[in-house]
Amino acid sequence: MGLLSSLGLSSPPPPKTTAPDRTERQKCWEARDQFFACLDKNDILDSIKHGDSASKKCGGELKVFERDCASSWVEYFKKRRVQEYKKAKLLEQMEAEGGQQLSAVTTGIDQAAKK
Repeated sequence: MGLLSSLGLSSPPPPKTTAPDRTERQKCWEARDQFFACLDKNDILDSIKHGDSASKKCGGELKVFERDCASSWVEYFKKRRVQEYKKAKLLEQMEAEGGQQLSAVTTGIDQAAKK
C-alpha cells in the first residue's frame, strides 16, 4: 500500500495520452469560441497578459474551455488569438499605406513538377 492510500488520499488519475476524437475536438472548439466571444464582449484581447481581468469577467467560460481542451491546446489558442489579431492589423496597415499582397511565387522546380 502506498503512503497516499494509507492516509485515505488518492492520487489524481494519469493524464489522457490518446489524441482527442472528432467529438472531443468539436467540444473543445465550441468552448474556445464561447470563451473568445466573452473576451470580445469585454474588450480583452490577450487573456494571458490580462489573466486576472479575463478570469474575473469570463471565469465560467474559461473553466469550460480549460475543462474541454487539453492544456497545451488552451495555451496555443490563447497565443494564436493574439498573433492572428496582430497579423490582421499589420495587413490593414500595409494596405492603408498602399501595399499589395503578393501571390505565391512559383519556381523552376514547381514548373518542372507540373509537366
